[in-house]
Amino acid sequence: MATPRPEELVASLQRFGLERDRMRAVLVAEAGINATDLDALEHLEADGPLTQSQLGDRLSLTSGAITMLVDRLEGAGWVHRAPHPSDRRSTLVELSPQVLARTPAGLAAFHARIRAIAGKVRAEDRQAILGFLRAGADAASDAADEMRR
Repeated sequence: MATPRPEELVASLQRFGLERDRMRAVLVAEAGINATDLDALEHLEADGPLTQSQLGDRLSLTSGAITMLVDRLEGAGWVHRAPHPSDRRSTLVELSPQVLARTPAGLAAFHARIRAIAGKVRAEDRQAILGFLRAGADAASDAADEMRR
């Protein structure tokens, strides 16, 4: 088997992103939320509770816009606010326990399949893949920061 060229890695990563975007479009339609709401839920799923300010920074939203988003998600039962354990001026936004119960079967199957695929990656290949994905995520984050300026 020939070693993949760098262009093939880039093309595969782009295809993954496009197919994930397509899956997300179906998910937002099924869940009755918008893409930014889904982005917020994904950040909370990935990183745990966040302050509204942290969530707003990750979504590139103003304080007013993030307040409306959290109000909307809280009203729909997706998230709830909780006191910050060390900063009385802040509240944390957390996923509601009902979120797991509301996860569409297709999304749960996708997550299970991704875990199974990751489990099949040879141990000696994991570091290189992890490095590539982390560097790609950093590049995307840097690009977003540059474009916001």
